[in-house]
Order: sequence, then C-alpha cells, then structure tokens
Amino acid sequence: MHTAPEPELHPTNSTLFDLRDVCKEYQMGEVVVPALRGATLTIQRGELLVILGPSGSGKSTLLNIIGGLDAPTRGEVLFRKDDLAKYSESQRTRYRRKHIGFVFQFYNLMPNLTAEENVELATEISVDPMKPSEALEMVQLGPRRDHFPSQLSGGEQQRVAIARAVAKRPEILLCDEPTGALDISTGKVVLEALAEINRRVQTTVILITHNAAIAGLADRVITMRDGHVHEITENPRRKSVDELTW
Repeated sequence: MHTAPEPELHPTNSTLFDLRDVCKEYQMGEVVVPALRGATLTIQRGELLVILGPSGSGKSTLLNIIGGLDAPTRGEVLFRKDDLAKYSESQRTRYRRKHIGFVFQFYNLMPNLTAEENVELATEISVDPMKPSEALEMVQLGPRRDHFPSQLSGGEQQRVAIARAVAKRPEILLCDEPTGALDISTGKVVLEALAEINRRVQTTVILITHNAAIAGLADRVITMRDGHVHEITENPRRKSVDELTW
C-alpha cells in the first residue's frame, strides 16, 4: 500500500537568502575592526529564524546587511540569486522599501500621531499596502487605533511598530531585540504577534536576541560568536509562546 510522505516543515519553502563568506570591517581611525568574519548561511522563505549571540558577536551587523542597511566588505549576499553586495545605495533603498520590514528594540513612533496614523506612514511608500486598521487588528490593537503613543504601554507601542512594519506586506520582517525593553509577560505578547504574522502571512521572520529562551519559538536557531556562524540548530518542534520561560 502506498504511504503518502510526511509534509515538510514549510512545504512552500525555497531559499530566499544565500550568504557566502560574508565579511564586514569598520575603519576606526587607523584600526580595522572586523564585525563579521566569513559568515555563511541560507535562509528559507516562510521560516522563523532566531539569531542568538552576545553583544559584539556580529548578529546586528548580519541583520543590517540582510536588510540592506549596510553592505559587506567582502562576500556574497544572494537574495533570490541577486547579489545585494553589488547593489548601489539607491538599489538598496528600493530593496528595503519593497521587501523589508524592520522592528527595533525602541519603537520610534511619532508621538503626535495616533497608532493608526503611525502605521499609515509606512503604507504611503508601499506599492500594495494593507489598510492600517487591518495591520493593527493583526497585532490585536484594533480598539487602540485612535490612541497616541503616550496612552499606550510599552508592549502596545511595540505592537504598533510591528503593525507599521507588516502593513507594507514585506516578504522579510527583521526584528532586532524586539523584547529587549519589555518584561516577560509583555514580551510574550509581542512574540505571539510575530509568530502569528509568520503563520498567517508566511512572512519570513528573522529575530535577533541575546535571550536564549526565545530560541524555542524558531524553526532554526543560528548561534553567532566573534563574527562567525558558530552553530545552526533545527528545532524538532516550534514551541508556543506560552511554553517559553525566562
């Protein structure tokens, strides 16, 4: 009797990024400071990836290069086989606008605009954006859309920042310590919003953190040390946010 194969973790997966021997050096006066020392990594479409490492391990530099905020000194950064390392500044700007959403540790909301108006800012430069109200509903903030940042908690402000990032329908959501300024209960709400976006929209989510407890949320965990990809671990099962403790 024929037995159907088990489904893959992400049946629609294909390689989105292929980073090959990526190096990044900064000139500090007469001293050259290496931030990445030959990082090699592939990233699949639709996965939730956690990048772990202490301060100075190169994880933020790697995220900035993937996001087109910075260019490598050497190496290849292939996005669907197109090398971002060869992009001009204007090409990187177009790439960021079309493909990338950013979520940082600090929310960077406009204090004189409501939650909905903050999200709307991102949609004005997008080709096929969501309605701001739809993006806020995705992070469970629909009832708070007319509130100003000063009227929102830290976790709510971070979820507005997530809604702002996803409203332009990016293929890749890059998150730099998104729970770093939050307590555990508030951080879990933010992580659940990111996991839900990954599940519902199949947005590729790359989350960097120094908090190893968050690693259970991911499909794969990239551990960085001294500018190198030290270890890649595939989780046999993604944990729910409720299962995380720190």
